[in-house]
Amino acid sequence: MRALLQRVTEAAVRVDGQIVGQCGPGLLILVCAMPGDDEATADRLAAKIARLRIFHDEAGKMNRALSDTGGEALVVSQFTLAADTSRGNRPGFSGAAAPDLANALYEHFARALAALGPKVETGRFGADMQVSLTNDGPVTIWLDTAT
Repeated sequence: MRALLQRVTEAAVRVDGQIVGQCGPGLLILVCAMPGDDEATADRLAAKIARLRIFHDEAGKMNRALSDTGGEALVVSQFTLAADTSRGNRPGFSGAAAPDLANALYEHFARALAALGPKVETGRFGADMQVSLTNDGPVTIWLDTAT
């Protein structure tokens, strides 16, 4: 699985002009399931993200995890994280998991992260979504379970 984390002061996702998910201070997590991923992969990614020390401590150092801060998470499915741009000018997305598997793993990932403590809201799988955020820092981290 791939995930792009953005530390945020707030984030929201809208579908047809209506907010379907939002969070306050914490993380916006764009996530993409890849072929060969399974629930164990999603569990490992959720645990890594929950423990990742990218929030400031009292001394201003990035030394606190989402689970330490009481932060929230907004999880949004984004198959374009699997983009292959190695040939031509049009990205290919065949590296993303098939939609049925991708949706199941996306939902499993969100539940696994919530089980670790943070309040988690989600976007809507397969929908045309508009995502807004205020990046805090800015801090943006790329994770890939295959590496």
